[in-house]
Amino acid sequence: MIGISKLYCGTVEPSDALRYGRHSSQLPSHLLQFSADKRPVVVWNVTRACNLKCVHCYAHATDDGTADELSHAEGRRLIDDLAAFGVPVLLFSGGEPLVRKDLPDLAAYAVEKGMRAVISTNGTLISRDMAKTLKQIGLSYVGISLDGMKTVNDHFRGVPGAFDKAIAAIEHCQAEGIKVGLRFTMNKRNVQEIDGIFDLLEEMEIPRVCFYHLVYAGRGSALQVDDLTHAETRAAVDLIIDRTQRLHAAGKPKEVLTVDNHADGPYLYLRLLKEDHRRAAEVLELLEMNEGNNSGRGIGCVSWDGEVYADQFWRHHSFGNVRRRPFSEIWTDPEDPLLRQLKEKKKYVQGRCATCRWLDICGGNFRVRAEAVTGNVWAPDPACYLTDEEIAQTV
Repeated sequence: MIGISKLYCGTVEPSDALRYGRHSSQLPSHLLQFSADKRPVVVWNVTRACNLKCVHCYAHATDDGTADELSHAEGRRLIDDLAAFGVPVLLFSGGEPLVRKDLPDLAAYAVEKGMRAVISTNGTLISRDMAKTLKQIGLSYVGISLDGMKTVNDHFRGVPGAFDKAIAAIEHCQAEGIKVGLRFTMNKRNVQEIDGIFDLLEEMEIPRVCFYHLVYAGRGSALQVDDLTHAETRAAVDLIIDRTQRLHAAGKPKEVLTVDNHADGPYLYLRLLKEDHRRAAEVLELLEMNEGNNSGRGIGCVSWDGEVYADQFWRHHSFGNVRRRPFSEIWTDPEDPLLRQLKEKKKYVQGRCATCRWLDICGGNFRVRAEAVTGNVWAPDPACYLTDEEIAQTV
């Protein structure tokens, strides 16, 4: 996760994170990525069921979900363990998390236990009454997925009317005073919609947006042929930076992040180096604190059936099941050699990653994407768009 607004627009300084000792339990949410201890943010896919049919769903969601979802009691035990372990954020996802009727109760319990509870949702089930409920339980944030304006979004979602319902959900959350933001997954079919997303942020006064690079997982694997080329990725990231800066200069700042391609960090730094040498030095320090991709260390995933993964995309390799062993034990005393290696993956990456000058601030990028394309989990990430000259140690 690269905070474009934090870094490029100077809304965060290195001293901001240092003031809190860089400890996860002390840092405000907007500084959590700069923690030193990297207590994992945990994504819990509470259900596989979903009311939409998104073409890029990493979870292969289905209409009815599965019969082996963690029960309410098992979910509370999971939350107890995560809270005791010091997990700072529990992100409820799916499928569509609001299909699960006890989602508000589980989220309320997570808040009661001292964690920040957030949900990742398609928004279509957030009525005004549901927004009131989410506000009452103390939900920290609602991330609503939009992959373009109405026609493009509804094509991606596979259900007509999904866009209008998502817009209504944003309005319901805003009316109840819940922080709400957008999630957008970039690919050839919708990259032209980025400007429209920024226009929507401004028109609806939405404070936050995350632009996701495509990960080849679940149904998203079939979209690999529609992933952006390196040149198209650079152009998209430049556009995101430019639109973020334009809003900032107009006195309408938004929190803008890019996710799932940590080449964005060095790319932004190299751009700043040509524009503002002083700020570039501060950004480099923040990127070093961020440490790049943290799958298997600073982020983890628990599936609907209790399986534990390095992140929500790596569903083909489980490290254990919380029904048999607590998450905290799986995470800190890994029996699986891959989990041990992911915690120190800079030692294992190969090819151009192994000699890249940005390894410390990129962390080797997305291993699951490298594995999907090459069959080798330690091969270079094919989505890294930095040139050989830009990554050379001698630069």
